[in-house]
Amino acid sequence: MDIAALSMGLSQMKLANEVGASVMKLAMDTAKDQSAELTKMMEMSVNPHIGGSIDIKL
Repeated sequence: MDIAALSMGLSQMKLANEVGASVMKLAMDTAKDQSAELTKMMEMSVNPHIGGSIDIKL
């Protein structure tokens, strides 16, 4: 068994795992930001005072 090749393989696997975790963290942060913005937009779109009463003049 070649120790150098084994070491390089393990190092590459470790790097791949770290890159995958970093990409996943970025995706989760982006999703969190987008959901916060969506919630904010939905809260702003709701206007409870509109449509509560009707003024009619005859």
